[in-house]
Amino acid sequence: MKWMIVSDLHGSDYYCDCMLRAFSEEKAGRILSLGDLLYHGPRNDLPKDYAPKRVIEKLNSFKEVIFNVRGNCEADVDQMVLGFPVLSDYAILDIDGVNIFATHGHIYHPQSLPPLPKGSVFLYGHTHIPKKEEVNGILCFNPGSMSIPKMDSWHGYMIFEERTFIWKDFDGKERMRIEV
Repeated sequence: MKWMIVSDLHGSDYYCDCMLRAFSEEKAGRILSLGDLLYHGPRNDLPKDYAPKRVIEKLNSFKEVIFNVRGNCEADVDQMVLGFPVLSDYAILDIDGVNIFATHGHIYHPQSLPPLPKGSVFLYGHTHIPKKEEVNGILCFNPGSMSIPKMDSWHGYMIFEERTFIWKDFDGKERMRIEV
């Protein structure tokens, strides 16, 4: 199954539409969100078309395919309005024989990894910067931010299929790729 991996939407209705359009165009089966879906947080500027109520409605219409881990901007009230679980700090997945630890990145991050076997993939968001690096035998990947990219990066997402991670912008342009 093809997975779309996203992070840091921060309540942008515009980039929610971009994500859902890309999800459809990619013909992905699941969305793995690494958190910060609705609120922009006090350190970020408002993203384009900030409209959490509209984002809630759109995300809930895809609730059967969204798998989310809690970001530092998620709160209990978000769980009250979203129809899928949003409050788990991490998820451990085995997809295509790849051991994946998914989290937001504010608790665990490449400088403070959880105990994982070598060769595992550590997915995180939070920094708003797309990244791929290896730390002590662990592959650390960040899709960047959909709505508020930093360090001259792009608005985008990742695709995971057949043991390959592909970073893309919302124009569909491939930015990075790695096979695991």
